Amino acid sequence: MTKIGVFIPIGSRGWLISTTSPATYPTFDLNKTVVQRAEHYGLDFALAMIKLRGYNGPSEYWQHNLESFTLMAGLAAVTKKIQLFASVAMLTMPPALVARMVSTIDSIAPGRIGVNMVTGWQPKEYQQMGLELTPEHFARRYDYATEYVQVMQDLWTTGVSDLKGDFFQMDDCKLSPRPSAPIQIVGAGQSPAGMEFVAKHGNYNFVVAGGLNQTDGCREVAGRVAEAARLHGRDTGAFQLIMVIADRTDEMAFAKWEHYKTGTDIEALEWQASQAGADTKASANSTAALLKKGIDNPEPTGMTKIIGSYENVARMLDEIAAVPGIKGIMLTFDDFVIGIEQFGEHIQPLMKSRNASLKSDQAAA
Repeated sequence: MTKIGVFIPIGSRGWLISTTSPATYPTFDLNKTVVQRAEHYGLDFALAMIKLRGYNGPSEYWQHNLESFTLMAGLAAVTKKIQLFASVAMLTMPPALVARMVSTIDSIAPGRIGVNMVTGWQPKEYQQMGLELTPEHFARRYDYATEYVQVMQDLWTTGVSDLKGDFFQMDDCKLSPRPSAPIQIVGAGQSPAGMEFVAKHGNYNFVVAGGLNQTDGCREVAGRVAEAARLHGRDTGAFQLIMVIADRTDEMAFAKWEHYKTGTDIEALEWQASQAGADTKASANSTAALLKKGIDNPEPTGMTKIIGSYENVARMLDEIAAVPGIKGIMLTFDDFVIGIEQFGEHIQPLMKSRNASLKSDQAAA
């Protein structure tokens, strides 16, 4: 069964760069509600990004953000079975500290914490703290990430790391207690180097493809994830990011989308494009390149959007779930509290890709 998860609203405005979209403000209570309801409806995972600075512009897009690991520790204590992924901005924290943070959350929620590895693409996020995303960083960021993951894996599996690398020099570094289960790794690599890194070291590659109700739009990138995994003898699969805007009828759902489009924050999109352009050698299908293109056809989000009636949204999600290489669908919503209820009550029960397995799980329980 294709996993279904939620990309939780840790930043203001969620994932709509618009002044007319729901004014989502990140709080623990909001995210607790979303994740507990997701767990209630049998969703498989929740992932929290890490964003250290938002965009310029009147929508205040991502200008207000929670911290990912702290949030997930709190959510771990108020959930029972949903998988939780926290994100780490690798340039800001040493791997041994992150390994210990993961082990601590595993003590709260045994076997339920994983890590999303973030190399960084927005220079101002890091410059504000005295860190630079230099051309050398962009050229070798996945070498850095490889050593970073190796330190954590050494500590999680053996309790000690003595890695002597180009970036990290460990000296009998210790970790105890160790996690109760293997820690799953997520990466968001769509460039060739990013694909290879996630294929070698990750369980899931978090991918983005554009388009409106284009259920086949993720086929190419999911295929590249699967091929990279095959070359390295691993079973890494794609987590496809999808925004769902649903209502009782197609007309009602599209009316919401058209309303959000009227408030598209051009200033924020220009900020995104200028920041994403810092990596001058980014490949055409990299995350940075995709973000840079957002200003070419301005709209509130460049991710795949599934918009329509409950029945049509269910059908389109089933079609995406059937794409080879897709192991998970990570959902965002225009309004997260309403959206998670719509999905659980009206959309998921119509999904063929979910029904059989959910009924089996309920019977086993």
